[in-house]
Amino acid sequence: MSLRLFTCDITIMALFPAFAGTAGDNVEDSSTELDWLSNKSFRTGEAVSLHTRFLKEKEKRINFGVGRAVSSVEEEKEEAEGDNVSAKRKKKKKSEKKRKKKGKHKKKSGRCSDSSGSDSETTYPSDLKREQKADRLQAPVASNFSWLDDLQLPTEHQFCVDRKPDAANWTYKSLYRGDVARYKRKGSSSLGLHPRSQGVSWQESESNKKQKGGDKKKAADRYFSAVSRQLLRSESAVPLLPKVPDCSDVISTFLPLADEGENNRGETGDRVQTSSVNPLGVYDSSTALWLQGKGQQEQAVQQKQDTQTGDSALLMTRRTEEFNRQLRQQPTDTKLWIKFIRYQDELNLAEFRGEEEQHGSLPTERRKSSYRAVLEKKLSIAERAVDSNPTSVSLQLERLRICQQLWEPSALAKEWKKLVFLHPNSAPLWREYLLFTQSYFSNFTVSRVNSAYGKCLSTLGCVRDGSMLSHPALPGVEEDLLDIFIQQCHFLRQSGHSEKAVSLFQAMIDFTFYKPDSVRQLSTRQQVELFEPFWDSGEARVGELGARGWKAWMLQQERGGWLQPSADDEEEEEEEEEEVKDRSQPRGTVWLDVEWSREAAHWLPWRPDKAKGQSEEDCEDPDRQVLFDDIGSSLICLSSPELQLRFLLHFLSFLGLPVDSVLSPALCQPGLLLENLSFLTEGNKLQPPLTSHDLPATGVNSVGHMTTLQGNRKWMGLGKQGERFVTNLLNMVQPVLPLPHRAVLSLSWMQYEKLKVLHCLRSGNKKRLRSQGKSSKRVAKRLLKEPDNRSSLVLWREYAHLEWLLGNLDEARKVFSTATAIGGTEGLSSPALCELCQLWSVLEVEDQAGVRGGGLTDVTVSPAVSVLTRLAEGTSSSSSSSAQPLSPVSVLKARRSYEQSLSASLSSLDQVHNNPQTNSKGQEDVLGEKLRLSGLVGCYALFQYLTVGIQAANAVYSPAREKMEALHHKLTLDKQANRNKEANLAGADAGNSAADSSHTSWHHVRKIASECQVLAVQQAALLRYHNSISVFPLATLRQMLTSALSTWPSCAPLWSIYAQVENRYHSAGRARRFFHSVTRDNSSVVPRLFAIVTEQRRKQLVDAAQRSYCHDTALPILPENGLSNRILGLFESAIGTDMGAHCPLLWRMYMHFLVSEGKVDKATGILYRALQNIPWAKGLYMDAVQLFPEKLQEYVDLMTEKELRLRLPLEELDILLED
Repeated sequence: MSLRLFTCDITIMALFPAFAGTAGDNVEDSSTELDWLSNKSFRTGEAVSLHTRFLKEKEKRINFGVGRAVSSVEEEKEEAEGDNVSAKRKKKKKSEKKRKKKGKHKKKSGRCSDSSGSDSETTYPSDLKREQKADRLQAPVASNFSWLDDLQLPTEHQFCVDRKPDAANWTYKSLYRGDVARYKRKGSSSLGLHPRSQGVSWQESESNKKQKGGDKKKAADRYFSAVSRQLLRSESAVPLLPKVPDCSDVISTFLPLADEGENNRGETGDRVQTSSVNPLGVYDSSTALWLQGKGQQEQAVQQKQDTQTGDSALLMTRRTEEFNRQLRQQPTDTKLWIKFIRYQDELNLAEFRGEEEQHGSLPTERRKSSYRAVLEKKLSIAERAVDSNPTSVSLQLERLRICQQLWEPSALAKEWKKLVFLHPNSAPLWREYLLFTQSYFSNFTVSRVNSAYGKCLSTLGCVRDGSMLSHPALPGVEEDLLDIFIQQCHFLRQSGHSEKAVSLFQAMIDFTFYKPDSVRQLSTRQQVELFEPFWDSGEARVGELGARGWKAWMLQQERGGWLQPSADDEEEEEEEEEEVKDRSQPRGTVWLDVEWSREAAHWLPWRPDKAKGQSEEDCEDPDRQVLFDDIGSSLICLSSPELQLRFLLHFLSFLGLPVDSVLSPALCQPGLLLENLSFLTEGNKLQPPLTSHDLPATGVNSVGHMTTLQGNRKWMGLGKQGERFVTNLLNMVQPVLPLPHRAVLSLSWMQYEKLKVLHCLRSGNKKRLRSQGKSSKRVAKRLLKEPDNRSSLVLWREYAHLEWLLGNLDEARKVFSTATAIGGTEGLSSPALCELCQLWSVLEVEDQAGVRGGGLTDVTVSPAVSVLTRLAEGTSSSSSSSAQPLSPVSVLKARRSYEQSLSASLSSLDQVHNNPQTNSKGQEDVLGEKLRLSGLVGCYALFQYLTVGIQAANAVYSPAREKMEALHHKLTLDKQANRNKEANLAGADAGNSAADSSHTSWHHVRKIASECQVLAVQQAALLRYHNSISVFPLATLRQMLTSALSTWPSCAPLWSIYAQVENRYHSAGRARRFFHSVTRDNSSVVPRLFAIVTEQRRKQLVDAAQRSYCHDTALPILPENGLSNRILGLFESAIGTDMGAHCPLLWRMYMHFLVSEGKVDKATGILYRALQNIPWAKGLYMDAVQLFPEKLQEYVDLMTEKELRLRLPLEELDILLED
């Protein structure tokens, strides 16, 4: 039973509380002088009535005590007589007795025990008065609740008795907060206390709600919780200034210089104490223990670790507070939001490190749960950032990257579609969406991804035309369109659909260079609709014999009909070779061979030959035919001539031709295209030391060369059919291009012929080299005979190098002499002439090193010095003049000319930074010529090396590189700032004008970057060459390579030289630290690949040494353990990055390495992990067939399900094996 009060009264009690109510009814006595002795509250009538009640109560109590005594005697008799009483009855009687005792105890509080009924019990009048008052108040009490207004009672009677028990009191062990009366204390004083010397603290009487919450939180943070450990660790902060401790209990955090005598105890006492190992007392305690062969006490070590952990936790807390403060002040700073999101990983890592130090290694489930908690925390921060910046695309992308690890793929796909719908003019967003669509394995098919590319290009095309009024075109939209188009073509090539990719390029060439004038003003969609009839007409296309273009076809259609080419122009078809050469090989090997051969022969789309009466039904493989629906939505408009040239160079690179990296920059996601080991293993082959990096490999397979990772190409090039296609293409396109662009295509063609000769040289096939040399020389001479190319020093340079490679040194020198005569008296002011003379002199130096085994002592008779001196003098060099000795005066004059020319060129670079914008084509050409400094610097450095020494050459390279790298850094920052400003421009015209100026500026930035990398490669090659022929400290070369690679971490030739230098020494610590420092701060996949290849080469050396181990002879190299685990760790860290996860080459290398280690099960697991990230890479499936041939049926079915190009079905393979 609980008593619930509604109101409470406060009364002032009299001297005798029993008669407090009668204090006001006192009767005055006549004797007022004895008034202080009288009790005015005492009344005689009430005293008599109380005495009467007292006698009645005493009589009742005596009677009750006698009755209890009689009943107890009777109970004893019954227990003695009745032995058959049950235990249940006894228990019932005992409970009744207890209940009676409790009831009497409650009624008679303040009295003696109920068991005693004697007359000695005392009853006070105040108790009787209290019982009388309680009886009077109990009369009107209600038995249930009612409203306060309904009760017609005085204020002091407004309460009720609740006799119904509350079960919640037993459950919660406390009263409900609504049953407790609330009050507010006014003032902090208390009655009865001295106001100055005494007081009461009312802190516990604050809000109960806050107190309960605080108690709950306080109870949760036990000593073993993470919060308590963090407080313990962060309790001792690092002092800013060292202070001398005041007492001996405080341990100093620094080594005091002065002698503190007896105050220094503990660790300092051990340091000062002399012993046999520490006679002078100069070692500290840890060093003395180490000299004794002992370790420090675990308590001291643990205390030191706790201090360090606490310091790091304190720093992390301060950084978090700083982030929060900055984000409150700058909520629109998107970069700061992204930094704060990524900072959570660092924070989680520090917390894990602290917990591991406290409890050892954490279980895997704990790590997974913590990782998910961090992801959810990052997601909440990203959502807050998006709410503050709803129009920021970068924050939306960061949010979706986090959601990719938390959400289901279906929900993620819906969110991507929604985001693309809201921002259709954002090219970076489209790139990320296409990458997600490509790597979404459960919903991936080639046709679905191809349609996504088409939708992206058509939407951005509408934005570019201005058809989409809701979203204006952003700056650089045409450049983004071209980049996405090239990415689609490479996607189709990697998935095996090379016919569709080539058809896309063919259609784009017609759509760009042969567009009728009547349709140029229409929108992109209308132009595509008019282009469809030409594509479906069956007429010859670009690269085919008799192709004339879309414009000529339109004119001929207006005149009436089209002239068919004569049958005499058609060449005879090649005889088909037998596809299955060895039927005794395993089934998987035969399938791979036939698939490779068909890929190399059938990469061009099939067209019916009308002269032979063929139709579409005659095609044996329907996938070789390309319909307009497959390519129509991907056609784009390119109005800029520079972008049109870039598109052509991308197509030539797609076919395998070398192109200029400045005019044709890499895509925004270059890791998607890497699938060839050539650029990683190129340095292993024996090559010329100074000219081996003239045409570096790109790591991207050309069309028609879909092989396994370690498969060798059968030939260099595209075969006879492919070579005819390239020849027809270049002959058709060159007439419609301006003269400078024509020269660029001619240079790529001649370098392609030289590359085929180089491949034949490396293969060692002399017969093929002879035939290839004749055909390449024929092409080079034909190009030089053209009127526009007769004075091109760049083409003469390539032709001379081609003759030198073929072994015709005298003929090559004549070509060089002719080219220098064409250059005239321009001398050092002509970058093309400087590059030509540099190549000539370098080839002469390599020839001297190969014949005589080193440099000449007399530099005046050196052919290379003669060539470089004639260049500085401005006179033409000839084979006869180069053989004549030079005078020392001419050498000094040449050095002076080089120095002045280089100083003038470097000083002119400041004008590029002050005025980077060009208003005319002539100014742009002049600016481009000023940036071509690699030839001049290379000639001057080689001249100094041959006449003075390697230190003089190094002194030429280093300042030039520093100057150009500083200029590149400044221009990059300026262009990024300008791009951010241009992004705020509204309107299509403003966007196009900004895009044109931005394109020109970024072209110069890329040119400076290319020149810097060329200079770095030249310097590294020269230092390495000198180190190979003479004694020279390797530290200079190492320092140069590390500085250059820190600036250009994606330069493959520099990494190749660095790997070759470091692999000569068994100590790998320096190289590993450098690789780690570069990969930690850079997201490129190139340094990670070279780090893996370097460790694999070291492992091969160790394995070879262990296999050659004999008990009689010592090991040539000390064995090293743990290399396999290190390589696995490098692979895992590489595929953990965003670029590495979608790099086909990295996954294929990982799978091959595991198989080579005998871990077939793990390799299978890596294969399925790779399919989740790169399901479009056909080369991955072919590697799987090669490594796991027993699962051929499974992989072929998977390729068919994902719609990858399958040229040899297994049913056809069975038929071929039966035949």
